[in-house]
Amino acid sequence: MYILLALIGACALGIGAHYLIGGRELRGVAVTPGIATAVSAIVYTSLQWAGIGEDSIWLWLASVLGAVAVAVLATVAIVAARRRSDAQAKAALGI
Repeated sequence: MYILLALIGACALGIGAHYLIGGRELRGVAVTPGIATAVSAIVYTSLQWAGIGEDSIWLWLASVLGAVAVAVLATVAIVAARRRSDAQAKAALGI
């Protein structure tokens, strides 16, 4: 049940990161929190299977803060790709 704490924490921080990163009009509102939550679930489960206990700070740092860091990087990459794609489409249309 502790995984729920990690997932909720990552999702909440992902929501905050969504509003801090520019280019919100180029992506969906659930992209950053969704990525953060999915990465958090994967990391938490992987570390649990690796034998790291729930009392370890590394489990919580990796599954919450690490997941948000990955989500921020992925969101920045998505926004950059979208801007490049839009610029190419405008150039192709002569706008």
